[in-house]
Order: sequence, then C-alpha cells, then structure tokens
Amino acid sequence: MALRRTLVAYLFLLPALALLGVFTFYPVVFGTVLSLFEYDVISPPRYVGLTQFRALWTDRYFWIALDNSLKYLLVVPVLQFCSIVLALWVRRPLRGIGWFRAAFYLPVVTSIVVVGLLWRWLLDESGLVNYVLLRAGLIHAPIHWLTNPAIALYAVMFVTLWKGLGYYMVIYLAGLEAIPPGYEEAAALDGAGPLGRLWHVTIPLLRPSILLAGTLSAIAALRVFEEVYVMTGGGPVYSTYTMFYYMFDQAFGSLHLGYAAALGVVLAAVTIVLAVVNFRLLRQGGLTYY
Repeated sequence: MALRRTLVAYLFLLPALALLGVFTFYPVVFGTVLSLFEYDVISPPRYVGLTQFRALWTDRYFWIALDNSLKYLLVVPVLQFCSIVLALWVRRPLRGIGWFRAAFYLPVVTSIVVVGLLWRWLLDESGLVNYVLLRAGLIHAPIHWLTNPAIALYAVMFVTLWKGLGYYMVIYLAGLEAIPPGYEEAAALDGAGPLGRLWHVTIPLLRPSILLAGTLSAIAALRVFEEVYVMTGGGPVYSTYTMFYYMFDQAFGSLHLGYAAALGVVLAAVTIVLAVVNFRLLRQGGLTYY
C-alpha cells in the first residue's frame, strides 16, 4: 500500500518533473557543455576546453558587466526595506486599503516592456520627471537620467525597485499574517512600545520571509535584462552593461554562443555563492519559527 501511494505521488509529480527536465535541467547541462566549445551556429562546434573561461580574465567588457551586475545588488536591501515598510502600512485596517494594495501590485503584472518604455519617456531630458523638478525649483537644468554614465545604472535600478515593490510586499504581507498575534500581545504586556515590538518581535519572526524575498531579489538583480534592453540598450558607454545583457549580446549579436554559455556558467556560480551567503547570514541567530 505504501509503495502504491508513493507511485501515485510520483505520477502526479511526473508532468512537473518533465517540464523541469526539458526547460530547466536540460538547458543547464547543455549550456555548461556548450561553454567548452566554440560555436557560431554556422560552423560545427569546436572543442576548446577551458579556453573561453581563461579569455574572460582578459575581457574588459566581462569585468564591466560583472561590476555593473554586482552594483545592481544595491537595489536588494533598499527594495526589501521599502517592501517591509509598505507591507506594515497596507496591513492596517484603513478604509479603502484594498485599493491601495491593488495599486501597489499593478506594476508587478504590467509588462516590463510597457514599464521600460513608460519610464524611458518619464526620465527623458524633456520628460515629466524633469518638468516637475524644474517647476518645483529643485533643479536648474534637466538631468540626463539615462544618458549620463554616472547615474544611468541607478535610474534603471529605480525602475526595478518600483516594479518589484508590490511583489515583495505580498510576500511580507503573507509573513505578517502568519505571525500569531499572541507574541505581540505578550510583548505589549511586558511594556514594549510599537518600535520595540516591531524590532524584537515582528522582524525576527518575519525572518523566513526576509530570507525568501532577499534571495529572490538578489537572483533577479543579477539576471536583470529587460529593463536594460528597453531603457538604455547597455549604454551609455557600457554604464548599464550587465552580465545578462552581455550574454545576450554575445549569443545573438556576435553569434559567440560558446562564449555566451561560459558567461552564463560564471553568472550561475556567482548567483549560487551569493544565495548561499544570503542563507547563512539570514539564518544565523537560531530562529526556529517556520
């Protein structure tokens, strides 16, 4: 009977496992193998071993892309902090709060192409953002948000933050709803104020949600592509040239598929290392509420 239940369970899992095998595991294995070959679609693949990985160390654009991708991780703590604050705010029983929740979640379900085009227009030299700032007297000349190499990457980061805020807000709302109210009530009886209850009770019990959201947002930051492609195209002067965009450029722009696969392997390794570090840091402290 136990064997039969196990077989039935695996039969239900089989469609999902098949999809994972075809669209996740096979591409990972194929891409890793392809990184050992020189391949341009036109000519047959030629085995070169680790040559392409060694070439990365002298590739100026690889280091620019890696540096920009690591800089993009700066959006992660800001995004998580803003999402927690937003979740705490919209959790309050205010009139019409459901509409606010829907409004904050709307960018999440909006196409990234639409979002990118919208913000490219808003951040244009003659766009709405500069117009409002000029009218308010906060600036004296239009700011080149997307054409200034010093600030273009941070402008794209802001769009990522704006679009992802509602998604992580929902994760933290779910985490807040899972916290038994008795913990905060006990802390209040012990004399803890609102900030004390937030810092010593709510935030520690929210750690599993922080772990999940932090890991997801770090992975998303390292693999950012659509915002860059739509808003800046990697420019100006490679200032928004990220690893994922460099992979795309090498694979479909230069037809260096093997080299693009090597970039993908390096990016995957960096992502795994950061995910492990994130798990270790956030799970320290012995919190056992899951």
